[in-house]
Amino acid sequence: MPVLLAPEQAPSLTNLLASINTAGLNIFIAGEPQPNPVIRGIGSLQQAGPDEISFLSNPRLKNELDACKAAAVIVPPEIFETLGPRNLPYALVRCNQPYLLYALLAQWFDQHRVNQLPAGIHPTAVIHETAQIDDNVHIGPHCVIEANVHIGQGTRLGPGCVVGEKTVLGRNCLLHARVVIYHGVQVGSRAILHSGCVIGADGFGFAPDPSNQGGWAKIAQLGGVHIGDDVEIGANTTIDRGALDDTVIGNGVKLDNQIMIAHNVRIGDHTAMAACVGVAGSTVIGKRCTIGGASMLSGHITLGDDVHVSGGTAITSNVSQPGRYTGVYPFAEHVQWQKNAAVVSQLSQLRRRLRACEKNQD
Repeated sequence: MPVLLAPEQAPSLTNLLASINTAGLNIFIAGEPQPNPVIRGIGSLQQAGPDEISFLSNPRLKNELDACKAAAVIVPPEIFETLGPRNLPYALVRCNQPYLLYALLAQWFDQHRVNQLPAGIHPTAVIHETAQIDDNVHIGPHCVIEANVHIGQGTRLGPGCVVGEKTVLGRNCLLHARVVIYHGVQVGSRAILHSGCVIGADGFGFAPDPSNQGGWAKIAQLGGVHIGDDVEIGANTTIDRGALDDTVIGNGVKLDNQIMIAHNVRIGDHTAMAACVGVAGSTVIGKRCTIGGASMLSGHITLGDDVHVSGGTAITSNVSQPGRYTGVYPFAEHVQWQKNAAVVSQLSQLRRRLRACEKNQD
C-alpha cells in the first residue's frame, strides 16, 4: 500500500511539481473541475485514489484512463492532444517524459517516508570511541561501527549494519538492514545500499603453490573500494576490494540485486547493471553503459562508453565502439538444441572444408 502523507503535509499539484527537479521537462497542467488538487501520494492508474497522482507512458494503456480515480494523471503530449477539451474527473499533466517525471515524484514521496527515521543512536549499537558521527545521523539496532569510521551528516543505517575500520560514508546515505562494509571503503554522498550487500570483501586472488601439494597461496587484497556519489547497490550484491589499487564505482552507477563485481574492476559514471551480472577482475567498463541481466564479463577487458550488452551475453574481449551487443544462444526443445549444438561445435571444421572448396573452384 503506497504511503500517503497526512492531509496537512500534502502539497498542491503545482507546489509538488515545483518542489522536484523538473529541469528539461516540458510540463503543462490542465483540467476540470479542479486543475490544482492536493496530492498525498502516488499510485497506478488502476489503484490511485482521489488524492493521488498517477501516470501513463504507454499509449496502449490509454483505455484505463476512463476508470481512473486519481486526482491527477501525467500523460505524454500525443495522448494529451487526443483527450481534447472534454471534462475529465482529474487534472492532466502533459509532460514530454512522463516516466521520468513519475520517477522524480516517486523519489520525492520515498524521501519523505525515509526521513521519518529519527536522528539518534540506538542503545544496542556498538560504536568505537574514535568513530566520527556527524549531525542528524540515524544508527539502528545492533549496528557495529569500528574504529576511525566517519559517517556523514544525514546518513541512516538500518538494523544490523556493520561498518569496518577507517571506512567513510558520505552525506545522506541510506543503508538498509544488514549491510556489511569492510575496512577502508569510501562511499560518496546519497548512496543507497540495500540489505545484504557486502562491500570490500577480499577479491579472489590465489597463486599456485607447488610446495603445498599443488595447493594455493592466498594473495592478500591490500586495496580498497571507492564508490562515488548517487550510487545505488541492490540486495546481496558484492563488490570486492582491490588487490593493490582500489575497485572503483563511478558517480550515479546503478547496480541491481545479486551482482558480483570482482577486484580492481572500474565502472564509469551512470552505468547500470541488471540482476545476476558477473564482472571478473580488472575489467574496465565505460560511462553510461547498460549490462543486461545474467551477463558475464571476462577479466582484464575494456568496454568503452555507451556500450549496451543484452541479457545473458558473455563478453570475452574488448568492446571499443558504442552500440548494442548480443551473444545469447537461442533456446530450443532439448533434443533439437543438442543437434544444433553438435553443428556449432563443428563450425571450424566446416569453415576449413568450405575454404578448401573455394580454393579448388579458383
